[in-house]
This record gives sequence, C-alpha cells and structure tokens, in this order.
Amino acid sequence: MKKYNLEFISDQNLYEHVKTTVLKYRFHIDLAEFNKNLLDPIKLTFDAKVYKKTIEATLEAEIIRQMDKSNTNHIGYFHQNIFHYFGHGWTVPIKGYDIINTEQRIYVEMKNKHNTMNSSSSQKTYMRMQNTLLKDSKALCYLVEVIASKSQNIVWKTSLDNLSVSNERIRRISIDQFYALVTGQKQAFKQLCAVLPTIIADVVDDIKLNEASNTVIDELKHIDKNLLNSVYLLSFKTYEGFDDFHV
Repeated sequence: MKKYNLEFISDQNLYEHVKTTVLKYRFHIDLAEFNKNLLDPIKLTFDAKVYKKTIEATLEAEIIRQMDKSNTNHIGYFHQNIFHYFGHGWTVPIKGYDIINTEQRIYVEMKNKHNTMNSSSSQKTYMRMQNTLLKDSKALCYLVEVIASKSQNIVWKTSLDNLSVSNERIRRISIDQFYALVTGQKQAFKQLCAVLPTIIADVVDDIKLNEASNTVIDELKHIDKNLLNSVYLLSFKTYEGFDDFHV
C-alpha cells in the first residue's frame, strides 16, 4: 500500500474510497438511458441552429452532459461517504441527514454548491433542522457546502413564509472548515486535495476501466437516417400527425 500520509484517514481506507468512487463512473450510455427523461427535440433544434452545429454534434454534447451529470452525483458520494472513515462517532446514515455524529449531537446536510438549493428545498432543509433542535436543544445542525462562496462557518439566515429566521445552532459551513471541525486539523481538506490526484492515478493504474462507449447515435439512425427526424419521432411518436414526420 502506498503512503498518502493523511493523519485523519488511513491509506487503505482512502485508497478504497477513491476506488469505489472511480468504479461508479459512467462509461456507457444507450438510447433507453439517454431518453429516460424524454428528449426535447425543440431545444435540440434550437441548439443546433443557433450554434450552427450538426444535429449529431448537438446530440453528442447532450450525451456528454448526461454522463457528466451522473458523474457529478458520484462526486457527491465521495464527499459524503468519506466520513465513514473518520471515526470518533461520525456516520453516514442510509436515510435522513447526510452525516451525523450522535455522540457530539451534530447533524449535517451536504450540498455540492452553495447555489444549488432552490427556495423550496432550502426552506425544507431549514425546517428539518429546526425540528431537530426542538427534539434536542443542544444539537448542532450544519449545511455543509463543498463549493461555497468563501471559507466560512456562519449562522444560516434564511426566510420562512417571508419572515427572516436564524438560530446560532443552525449554521452554514464551507467544507474546509467542516473538515477542520471533524479532524481537529485546520488544513485537513487542503491536504486531501493535494494528494487526491496521486490517489486517483494510482487507482486508475491498478484497475481495468471500461472503454467509454455510447450507442445513442446508431440507435437513432435505426429509427430514421435523418437524425433530426429521429429525435422528433422518438419523443412525439404518439402525437397527431407525427407518424409520417419529416423535416
């Protein structure tokens, strides 16, 4: 086992956690997966014409976007589940809060970016934390932001039903300061980031990854040789008049 020299997580656990994350990465997509949320032929048409690209190039960009979205979710797995290995009461529950420490009475919701929660989601999260404090007035609730606007550990001020609310025990904290809180080491997150490229390279060298592939374009061409026809026929096949659609 190679040495990564982080005091707050063992080399073996860090390697295995990175390996699990890498193995979750998406390497294949077919038409059924691509169309799971239904293609939007109108947007694809606008994108192709406005950016002066072929429909095939536009579809390839959408394929990459969808695969990247899946991989972004896997990075969320990496950030959350690494706390399994930190000991001292830190756990990652199957449901409920993302991370908890029942010994220290800390409850955590984790978000990748500071601006990814809409108003409804933000209010729901805050009310859940309020409810936790009603059950345990000495609990601490944190909204941890991986990509925060700045390094911080502040009272989370928000509004519920147009009323401004805040509580010293409900806080927004950037992940660097949360790592410091959990590990007792001020630069723990920086240390992890510094060794991460090496660990990922070690994992990729040690395992056999699948070749990236997608069959979306070929499957669409089976519907119609004209790809733009295909995307309309795929999404609107039951609509009036689309049984003999041509552009």
